[in-house]
Amino acid sequence: MMNKMTPPEATLPKGVKDFLPVKAAKVDYLRRTLQAIFNAWGFRPVIPPSLEFLPVLERGLGADLRAKAIRFDDRQSGELVVFTPDITPQVARIVATRMVGVPLPLRLCYDGRVLRHEQEQQGKDREVFQTGVELYGVGSAEADAEMIAMVVECLQALGVDDFSIDVGQVEFSRGIMEQVDLPAAQMRALATAISRKDSAGLRQLLDATTLPPALRDEILLLPRLFGGPEVLDRAAAAVRNRRSQAAITNLRQVVEVLAVYGVGDHVTFDLGELCGLDYHTGVTFDAYLPGVGQTVCSGGRYDNLTAAFGEAIPATGFTFNLLNLLFALDRRLDTLALRHTDVLIAQAGANKEQAQRIAQALRRRGYSAARDMVQRDQQASIDYAQKMNYRYLMNIGADGCSITLLDLANNSERALDAAAIFSDHFEI
Repeated sequence: MMNKMTPPEATLPKGVKDFLPVKAAKVDYLRRTLQAIFNAWGFRPVIPPSLEFLPVLERGLGADLRAKAIRFDDRQSGELVVFTPDITPQVARIVATRMVGVPLPLRLCYDGRVLRHEQEQQGKDREVFQTGVELYGVGSAEADAEMIAMVVECLQALGVDDFSIDVGQVEFSRGIMEQVDLPAAQMRALATAISRKDSAGLRQLLDATTLPPALRDEILLLPRLFGGPEVLDRAAAAVRNRRSQAAITNLRQVVEVLAVYGVGDHVTFDLGELCGLDYHTGVTFDAYLPGVGQTVCSGGRYDNLTAAFGEAIPATGFTFNLLNLLFALDRRLDTLALRHTDVLIAQAGANKEQAQRIAQALRRRGYSAARDMVQRDQQASIDYAQKMNYRYLMNIGADGCSITLLDLANNSERALDAAAIFSDHFEI
C-alpha cells in the first residue's frame, strides 16, 4: 500500500507528469487550435505508431536522436524496438515506404507524444508532446517560406503578438566550416564558441591555428551574423565560397515570399547557428517567446531524410513542443482554454427519470449536460457546480414538472417548461 505521505512526483518516473483537468484542457486547446490552422492550409493527418523497429527507424534519426532513443527487446519478435524520439523520421518512413506513387506534393500533419532519454540532472521532459506538419515534394524557397508563415499564423491564433522566429541556413555555416581542416577536438571547441556567440573565445582558438587569415575572418564573423535582413547583405559581402553564397540567395528568396505574406516583422536571421538536428539540409528556424529560454517551435528543410528509407523526396516542416508552449502561455490560457460544462442537472426524490431524459435531450441539442447523482441541498449543488465550471444548474422537482435554471455567472434564475425543453427549438 502506498504511503500517504509520499510526494505525488515520486509515483512517476523522472521526466513524465500527470495532467489534471485544467492543464489537460490547456494542452487540448493548444492542440486543437494548431490543428485547425494546419487543416486550413491543406494538411491532412497521419498517425505513426509509438513503437518502431530500431534498425529501421534509426536510419533517419541521426546521432543525436539515436542517443536519446529508449529501446528494449520485443518479446514477440525478438527484435530491438524503440519508443520514437521524434515524429518527423516516422513520417519520412511512411512517405518513402507507404505512399510511393501518391501525387506530390504531400501535405501531412501529425499530433503525438515521443519519449527521449535525457540526463537526469538536466531536468528535461522525457515525454514530449509534438504537433506539426511536413511538406514533401517541393524544394523551393516558397515552401520554406510557407512553413514560417504558418508558424506566425499559429502563434497569432493563440493570441500571441510578441514573438520572434530566428531563421538560419545550415548550408551557410557548412560552406565555411568545410574548409577547416583541424583535429576533431579543435573543431568541437570552435563549434561551441560559435554556438555560444563567444567572439573573444573564438578568436583565441583561431589564434592557436594556422588557418588562412581570410578563412579565420569568415569564421569570426559567424557569431555576429544575427539580426534583420541587413545580415544577409553583410554575410554576402564577407564570404566567397559558392555553398555559402547559394545559402544567402535561398534566404533572399524566402524573404521575398514572407513579404507577400506580411510576416517579415517577426523574422530575424542567425547565420551562425550550428545547432539543429542532423537531418537538416537548408533553411532552419526556431520560434521564441519573451522570457522563455526554450524554443516553442522548430523547423526546417530535410531533403535527404526520406532517402534513408529508400525514396529521395525534398521536404520541409516544423513541430511545436506543446509543453514548452504551455509553459510560455499558461496564464494566458486560463480563460481561453477554460472548459465549461453547460448544465448540471439535479432532481429531488427517488425517481430520476425526468432528469435523465432531459440530459439526453440537451445533448441531442448540442449542449453538454451531466447528472448530479449525489443527493445534496441547493447550496451544496451550487458550490459543486461553480468549482467544476458548470454554466447552469438545473433543478427538477420530484414531480418532474417544476424546473428552474440557475445561471451561475450572474445568479439569475428562471422557470422552464418541461415540454419546451423537449421541443426542437429549445435554447438555454
